[in-house]
Amino acid sequence: MSNFSEKDFKEKLEATHKFPALYMFKFIVPESKTGEVKALFPLNEVNVKPSSDAIIGVYEKAKRIEGIMAL
Repeated sequence: MSNFSEKDFKEKLEATHKFPALYMFKFIVPESKTGEVKALFPLNEVNVKPSSDAIIGVYEKAKRIEGIMAL
């Protein structure tokens, strides 16, 4: 995520969520890195769904847009 601002992200989260709360994380991850992402959540169930190349292609194009944040 280029141009990621932790401060801006935190402000957006706090504007849209009341914490503490459940939060669903969504990532697009190369298959070879799935284990590393699962390790971030040792106490939680992690669901993995293979994505189509078309979806990944859109995210690849979208990340080139300045200021965009994928959810």
